[in-house]
Amino acid sequence: MRNRTALKKTIITLSAISMTAGLVACGDESSSTASGDNNEPLVVYSNSVSDGRGEWLAERASEEGFELEFVDLGGGDIQDRLVAEQANPIADVVFGLNNVFFENIKSQDVLEPYTPEWSDEVEPGIGDDEQYWPIVREPIMLVYKTDAYSASEAPQDWPDLWENERFHGRYETPTGLGGATTQMVLSGILSRYLDESGDLGVSDEGWAAIEAYFENGSPAVQGTDLYARMANGQVDAGQMWLAGKATREEEYGIDTTPAQPEIGVPMATQHIALVKGSENPKAQEFIDWFGSAEIQAEWSNEFFTAPTNKEALPAADQEAVEQTASFEAQDIDWETVAARLPEWIEKIELQYM
Repeated sequence: MRNRTALKKTIITLSAISMTAGLVACGDESSSTASGDNNEPLVVYSNSVSDGRGEWLAERASEEGFELEFVDLGGGDIQDRLVAEQANPIADVVFGLNNVFFENIKSQDVLEPYTPEWSDEVEPGIGDDEQYWPIVREPIMLVYKTDAYSASEAPQDWPDLWENERFHGRYETPTGLGGATTQMVLSGILSRYLDESGDLGVSDEGWAAIEAYFENGSPAVQGTDLYARMANGQVDAGQMWLAGKATREEEYGIDTTPAQPEIGVPMATQHIALVKGSENPKAQEFIDWFGSAEIQAEWSNEFFTAPTNKEALPAADQEAVEQTASFEAQDIDWETVAARLPEWIEKIELQYM
Protein backbone atom coordinates (compact mmCIF):
# COMPACT_ATOMS: atom_id res chain seq x y z
CA MET A 1 0.00 0.00 0.00
CA ARG A 2 2.93 2.33 0.69
CA ASN A 3 4.11 1.78 -2.90
CA ARG A 4 0.65 2.65 -4.18
CA THR A 5 0.62 5.90 -2.21
CA ALA A 6 4.04 6.85 -3.60
CA LEU A 7 2.91 5.95 -7.10
CA LYS A 8 -0.18 8.11 -6.71
CA LYS A 9 1.95 11.10 -5.73
CA THR A 10 4.36 10.57 -8.61
CA ILE A 11 1.71 10.21 -11.31
CA ILE A 12 -0.37 13.12 -10.04
CA THR A 13 2.72 15.36 -9.99
CA LEU A 14 3.65 14.32 -13.51
CA SER A 15 0.10 15.04 -14.65
CA ALA A 16 0.32 18.59 -13.38
CA ILE A 17 3.60 19.12 -15.23
CA SER A 18 3.00 17.33 -18.50
CA MET A 19 -0.68 17.94 -19.30
CA THR A 20 -2.40 21.18 -20.15
CA ALA A 21 -5.18 20.16 -17.80
CA GLY A 22 -3.76 20.70 -14.33
CA LEU A 23 -4.01 19.33 -10.87
CA VAL A 24 -6.12 21.11 -8.28
CA ALA A 25 -4.89 20.23 -4.82
CA CYS A 26 -6.03 21.05 -1.34
CA GLY A 27 -4.04 20.52 1.82
CA ASP A 28 -0.51 19.74 2.93
CA GLU A 29 1.35 16.88 1.27
CA SER A 30 2.65 15.72 4.64
CA SER A 31 -0.85 14.53 5.56
CA SER A 32 -0.49 11.60 3.12
CA THR A 33 2.87 10.26 4.24
CA ALA A 34 1.50 7.52 6.46
CA SER A 35 0.42 4.45 4.49
CA GLY A 36 -3.18 3.59 5.28
CA ASP A 37 -3.68 6.84 7.17
CA ASN A 38 -7.23 8.16 7.04
CA ASN A 39 -5.71 11.52 6.12
CA GLU A 40 -4.39 10.21 2.81
CA PRO A 41 -5.75 12.60 0.15
CA LEU A 42 -8.70 11.37 -1.87
CA VAL A 43 -7.70 11.33 -5.55
CA VAL A 44 -10.58 12.42 -7.77
CA TYR A 45 -10.49 12.17 -11.56
CA SER A 46 -12.92 14.55 -13.23
CA ASN A 47 -13.68 16.49 -16.39
CA SER A 48 -15.93 18.79 -14.35
CA VAL A 49 -13.66 20.80 -12.04
CA SER A 50 -12.84 23.77 -14.28
CA ASP A 51 -14.29 27.27 -13.93
CA GLY A 52 -13.58 27.34 -10.20
CA ARG A 53 -15.50 24.16 -9.42
CA GLY A 54 -12.44 22.25 -8.23
CA GLU A 55 -11.35 25.03 -5.89
CA TRP A 56 -14.84 25.40 -4.45
CA LEU A 57 -15.29 21.66 -4.00
CA ALA A 58 -11.88 21.21 -2.35
CA GLU A 59 -12.61 24.01 0.12
CA ARG A 60 -16.16 22.86 0.84
CA ALA A 61 -15.08 19.23 1.23
CA SER A 62 -12.30 20.21 3.64
CA GLU A 63 -15.01 21.50 5.99
CA GLU A 64 -16.29 17.91 6.17
CA GLY A 65 -12.86 16.35 6.70
CA PHE A 66 -12.03 15.41 3.09
CA GLU A 67 -8.68 16.33 1.55
CA LEU A 68 -9.02 16.21 -2.22
CA GLU A 69 -6.55 16.05 -5.08
CA PHE A 70 -7.99 16.41 -8.59
CA VAL A 71 -6.74 15.25 -11.94
CA ASP A 72 -8.56 17.48 -14.42
CA LEU A 73 -8.77 16.08 -17.98
CA GLY A 74 -11.27 15.75 -20.81
CA GLY A 75 -13.81 12.96 -20.58
CA GLY A 76 -12.15 10.77 -23.21
CA ASP A 77 -8.75 11.29 -21.61
CA ILE A 78 -10.12 10.38 -18.17
CA GLN A 79 -11.61 7.21 -19.65
CA ASP A 80 -8.36 6.19 -21.35
CA ARG A 81 -6.31 6.90 -18.26
CA LEU A 82 -8.53 4.88 -15.93
CA VAL A 83 -8.32 1.91 -18.29
CA ALA A 84 -4.54 2.26 -18.62
CA GLU A 85 -4.12 2.39 -14.83
CA GLN A 86 -6.43 -0.52 -14.13
CA ALA A 87 -3.66 -2.79 -12.82
CA ASN A 88 -2.37 -0.06 -10.50
CA PRO A 89 -5.29 2.30 -9.89
CA ILE A 90 -4.43 5.83 -8.85
CA ALA A 91 -7.90 7.37 -8.65
CA ASP A 92 -10.29 6.72 -5.77
CA VAL A 93 -13.37 8.39 -7.25
CA VAL A 94 -14.35 9.57 -10.74
CA PHE A 95 -17.14 12.01 -11.50
CA GLY A 96 -18.43 14.22 -14.31
CA LEU A 97 -18.30 11.70 -17.17
CA ASN A 98 -21.45 10.86 -19.14
CA ASN A 99 -23.12 7.50 -19.75
CA VAL A 100 -21.03 6.64 -22.81
CA PHE A 101 -17.74 7.00 -20.96
CA PHE A 102 -19.01 5.23 -17.87
CA GLU A 103 -20.35 2.31 -19.91
CA ASN A 104 -16.93 1.97 -21.55
CA ILE A 105 -14.95 2.00 -18.31
CA LYS A 106 -17.51 -0.29 -16.70
CA SER A 107 -16.96 -2.82 -19.49
CA GLN A 108 -13.23 -2.65 -18.72
CA ASP A 109 -13.90 -3.62 -15.08
CA VAL A 110 -12.58 -0.29 -13.78
CA LEU A 111 -15.43 0.46 -11.35
CA GLU A 112 -16.47 -0.99 -8.01
CA PRO A 113 -20.18 -1.51 -7.29
CA TYR A 114 -21.40 0.88 -4.63
CA THR A 115 -24.88 2.11 -3.69
CA PRO A 116 -24.83 5.67 -2.30
CA GLU A 117 -27.02 6.68 0.62
CA TRP A 118 -28.97 8.95 -1.77
CA SER A 119 -29.64 6.26 -4.39
CA ASP A 120 -33.42 6.33 -3.78
CA GLU A 121 -33.46 10.10 -4.41
CA VAL A 122 -32.54 9.78 -8.11
CA GLU A 123 -34.65 8.32 -10.89
CA PRO A 124 -33.83 4.65 -11.58
CA GLY A 125 -32.21 3.91 -14.91
CA ILE A 126 -30.45 7.25 -15.46
CA GLY A 127 -27.20 5.60 -14.37
CA ASP A 128 -26.69 1.85 -14.22
CA ASP A 129 -28.08 1.59 -10.66
CA GLU A 130 -25.06 -0.43 -9.62
CA GLN A 131 -21.70 1.18 -10.32
CA TYR A 132 -22.26 4.74 -11.56
CA TRP A 133 -24.91 7.13 -10.26
CA PRO A 134 -26.29 10.40 -11.71
CA ILE A 135 -25.61 13.82 -10.19
CA VAL A 136 -26.26 16.48 -12.87
CA ARG A 137 -28.18 16.81 -16.17
CA GLU A 138 -26.84 19.28 -18.71
CA PRO A 139 -27.79 20.19 -22.29
CA ILE A 140 -24.95 20.34 -24.82
CA MET A 141 -25.69 23.34 -27.01
CA LEU A 142 -24.79 25.31 -30.09
CA VAL A 143 -24.49 28.90 -28.83
CA TYR A 144 -24.03 32.12 -30.78
CA LYS A 145 -23.22 35.70 -29.82
CA THR A 146 -26.61 37.33 -29.46
CA ASP A 147 -25.77 40.62 -31.13
CA ALA A 148 -24.11 38.91 -34.13
CA TYR A 149 -27.39 37.78 -35.71
CA SER A 150 -31.05 38.59 -35.60
CA ALA A 151 -33.27 35.79 -34.37
CA SER A 152 -34.34 34.93 -37.92
CA GLU A 153 -30.77 34.92 -39.29
CA ALA A 154 -29.10 33.00 -36.46
CA PRO A 155 -28.18 29.31 -36.79
CA GLN A 156 -31.07 27.12 -35.65
CA ASP A 157 -29.21 23.79 -35.72
CA TRP A 158 -25.71 22.42 -36.33
CA PRO A 159 -26.15 21.72 -40.08
CA ASP A 160 -26.91 25.42 -40.65
CA LEU A 161 -23.26 26.15 -39.89
CA TRP A 162 -21.85 24.30 -42.90
CA GLU A 163 -24.87 24.52 -45.18
CA ASN A 164 -25.21 28.32 -45.00
CA GLU A 165 -22.26 30.37 -46.27
CA ARG A 166 -23.18 33.15 -43.84
CA PHE A 167 -21.63 31.10 -41.05
CA HIS A 168 -18.54 29.80 -42.86
CA GLY A 169 -15.42 30.72 -40.90
CA ARG A 170 -17.58 32.22 -38.14
CA TYR A 171 -18.01 29.16 -35.91
CA GLU A 172 -15.38 27.39 -33.85
CA THR A 173 -14.48 23.75 -34.47
CA PRO A 174 -12.49 21.63 -31.99
CA THR A 175 -8.84 20.80 -32.59
CA GLY A 176 -8.86 17.96 -30.05
CA LEU A 177 -11.52 15.30 -29.62
CA GLY A 178 -10.80 14.11 -26.07
CA GLY A 179 -13.40 16.30 -24.37
CA ALA A 180 -16.83 15.01 -23.39
CA THR A 181 -18.64 18.07 -24.83
CA THR A 182 -16.96 17.67 -28.21
CA GLN A 183 -17.73 13.98 -28.34
CA MET A 184 -21.37 14.65 -27.42
CA VAL A 185 -21.66 17.20 -30.25
CA LEU A 186 -20.18 14.79 -32.78
CA SER A 187 -22.40 11.98 -31.49
CA GLY A 188 -25.44 14.21 -31.91
CA ILE A 189 -24.49 14.97 -35.51
CA LEU A 190 -23.58 11.45 -36.55
CA SER A 191 -26.64 9.93 -34.86
CA ARG A 192 -28.77 11.64 -37.51
CA TYR A 193 -27.12 9.53 -40.21
CA LEU A 194 -26.90 6.02 -38.75
CA ASP A 195 -26.82 3.38 -41.45
CA GLU A 196 -25.78 -0.22 -40.78
CA SER A 197 -24.50 -0.54 -44.34
CA GLY A 198 -22.43 2.64 -44.11
CA ASP A 199 -18.82 3.11 -43.07
CA LEU A 200 -18.67 2.48 -39.30
CA GLY A 201 -22.45 2.47 -39.24
CA VAL A 202 -22.80 5.99 -40.72
CA SER A 203 -24.08 6.91 -44.19
CA ASP A 204 -21.97 8.76 -46.77
CA GLU A 205 -24.17 11.79 -46.15
CA GLY A 206 -23.19 11.71 -42.48
CA TRP A 207 -19.47 11.66 -43.18
CA ALA A 208 -19.93 14.43 -45.75
CA ALA A 209 -21.58 16.49 -43.00
CA ILE A 210 -18.62 15.93 -40.66
CA GLU A 211 -16.19 16.86 -43.44
CA ALA A 212 -18.11 20.07 -44.16
CA TYR A 213 -18.35 20.89 -40.45
CA PHE A 214 -14.57 20.94 -40.04
CA GLU A 215 -13.82 22.35 -43.48
CA ASN A 216 -15.96 25.46 -43.01
CA GLY A 217 -15.24 26.21 -39.38
CA SER A 218 -12.58 28.20 -37.55
CA PRO A 219 -10.28 25.85 -35.60
CA ALA A 220 -10.09 26.44 -31.85
CA VAL A 221 -7.03 28.30 -30.61
CA GLN A 222 -5.16 26.50 -27.87
CA GLY A 223 -5.35 28.40 -24.61
CA THR A 224 -8.06 30.78 -25.86
CA ASP A 225 -11.64 30.24 -24.73
CA LEU A 226 -14.47 30.24 -27.28
CA TYR A 227 -16.05 33.16 -25.43
CA ALA A 228 -12.84 35.17 -25.61
CA ARG A 229 -12.85 34.65 -29.38
CA MET A 230 -16.50 35.69 -29.60
CA ALA A 231 -15.82 38.76 -27.45
CA ASN A 232 -13.03 39.95 -29.76
CA GLY A 233 -14.95 39.19 -32.96
CA GLN A 234 -12.96 36.23 -34.25
CA VAL A 235 -15.97 33.90 -34.28
CA ASP A 236 -19.68 34.12 -33.51
CA ALA A 237 -20.68 30.58 -32.52
CA GLY A 238 -19.55 27.25 -31.09
CA GLN A 239 -20.27 24.45 -28.66
CA MET A 240 -20.99 24.93 -24.96
CA TRP A 241 -22.66 23.28 -21.97
CA LEU A 242 -25.23 25.18 -19.91
CA ALA A 243 -23.16 25.88 -16.79
CA GLY A 244 -20.20 26.91 -18.97
CA LYS A 245 -22.40 29.41 -20.80
CA ALA A 246 -23.43 31.10 -17.55
CA THR A 247 -19.92 31.46 -16.14
CA ARG A 248 -18.37 32.61 -19.42
CA GLU A 249 -20.99 35.24 -20.13
CA GLU A 250 -20.15 36.83 -16.79
CA GLU A 251 -16.40 36.46 -17.30
CA TYR A 252 -16.26 37.90 -20.84
CA GLY A 253 -19.15 40.34 -20.64
CA ILE A 254 -21.10 39.06 -23.64
CA ASP A 255 -24.55 37.58 -24.14
CA THR A 256 -25.05 34.36 -26.04
CA THR A 257 -28.16 32.55 -27.21
CA PRO A 258 -28.50 28.76 -27.49
CA ALA A 259 -30.04 27.24 -30.59
CA GLN A 260 -33.15 25.15 -29.94
CA PRO A 261 -33.14 22.54 -32.75
CA GLU A 262 -36.40 20.75 -33.47
CA ILE A 263 -34.49 17.47 -33.24
CA GLY A 264 -33.36 18.36 -29.72
CA VAL A 265 -29.90 18.56 -28.17
CA PRO A 266 -27.63 15.90 -26.70
CA MET A 267 -28.51 15.79 -23.01
CA ALA A 268 -25.50 14.84 -20.92
CA THR A 269 -25.92 13.27 -17.52
CA GLN A 270 -22.87 13.45 -15.29
CA HIS A 271 -22.27 10.57 -12.90
CA ILE A 272 -20.07 9.59 -9.98
CA ALA A 273 -18.49 6.22 -9.19
CA LEU A 274 -16.02 4.40 -6.97
CA VAL A 275 -12.85 3.23 -8.72
CA LYS A 276 -12.04 -0.43 -8.30
CA GLY A 277 -8.95 -0.93 -6.17
CA SER A 278 -9.33 2.26 -4.16
CA GLU A 279 -7.95 1.76 -0.68
CA ASN A 280 -9.02 5.11 0.68
CA PRO A 281 -11.55 4.60 3.48
CA LYS A 282 -13.18 7.96 2.74
CA ALA A 283 -14.00 7.28 -0.92
CA GLN A 284 -17.49 5.94 -0.22
CA GLU A 285 -18.14 8.68 2.33
CA PHE A 286 -17.25 11.30 -0.28
CA ILE A 287 -19.70 9.82 -2.80
CA ASP A 288 -22.44 9.84 -0.14
CA TRP A 289 -21.63 13.45 0.74
CA PHE A 290 -21.15 14.93 -2.75
CA GLY A 291 -24.30 13.43 -4.24
CA SER A 292 -26.46 14.34 -1.26
CA ALA A 293 -29.39 16.75 -1.68
CA GLU A 294 -27.71 19.41 0.46
CA ILE A 295 -24.43 19.50 -1.48
CA GLN A 296 -26.03 19.13 -4.91
CA ALA A 297 -28.27 22.10 -4.14
CA GLU A 298 -25.19 24.11 -3.11
CA TRP A 299 -23.36 22.96 -6.27
CA SER A 300 -26.37 24.03 -8.36
CA ASN A 301 -26.44 27.52 -6.86
CA GLU A 302 -22.71 27.97 -7.27
CA PHE A 303 -22.39 26.59 -10.80
CA PHE A 304 -25.79 26.82 -12.49
CA THR A 305 -26.54 23.10 -12.71
CA ALA A 306 -29.71 20.99 -12.62
CA PRO A 307 -29.36 18.21 -10.04
CA THR A 308 -30.70 14.72 -10.67
CA ASN A 309 -31.29 14.34 -6.93
CA LYS A 310 -35.02 15.07 -6.58
CA GLU A 311 -34.59 16.19 -2.98
CA ALA A 312 -32.09 18.85 -4.11
CA LEU A 313 -34.41 20.49 -6.63
CA PRO A 314 -36.42 22.78 -4.29
CA ALA A 315 -33.23 24.46 -3.03
CA ALA A 316 -31.38 24.38 -6.38
CA ASP A 317 -30.90 27.30 -8.78
CA GLN A 318 -34.40 27.44 -10.27
CA GLU A 319 -33.29 29.23 -13.42
CA ALA A 320 -30.75 26.48 -14.14
CA VAL A 321 -33.40 23.82 -13.55
CA GLU A 322 -35.91 25.64 -15.79
CA GLN A 323 -33.42 26.27 -18.58
CA THR A 324 -32.34 22.63 -18.57
CA ALA A 325 -35.97 21.54 -18.77
CA SER A 326 -36.57 23.93 -21.69
CA PHE A 327 -34.39 21.82 -24.00
CA GLU A 328 -35.78 18.82 -25.83
CA ALA A 329 -33.44 15.87 -25.47
CA GLN A 330 -32.30 14.51 -28.82
CA ASP A 331 -33.28 10.88 -29.35
CA ILE A 332 -29.88 9.24 -29.57
CA ASP A 333 -29.12 5.52 -29.66
CA TRP A 334 -26.55 5.68 -26.88
CA GLU A 335 -25.82 1.96 -27.04
CA THR A 336 -24.73 2.31 -30.66
CA VAL A 337 -22.82 5.51 -29.86
CA ALA A 338 -20.92 3.82 -27.02
CA ALA A 339 -19.95 0.94 -29.32
CA ARG A 340 -18.98 3.11 -32.31
CA LEU A 341 -17.61 6.32 -30.81
CA PRO A 342 -13.92 5.29 -30.53
CA GLU A 343 -13.89 4.34 -34.22
CA TRP A 344 -15.72 7.53 -35.19
CA ILE A 345 -13.20 9.64 -33.29
CA GLU A 346 -10.27 7.85 -34.93
CA LYS A 347 -11.72 8.33 -38.42
CA ILE A 348 -12.41 12.02 -37.81
CA GLU A 349 -8.91 12.62 -36.47
CA LEU A 350 -7.28 10.87 -39.41
CA GLN A 351 -9.46 12.10 -42.26
CA TYR A 352 -11.20 15.36 -41.39
CA MET A 353 -9.14 17.34 -38.91
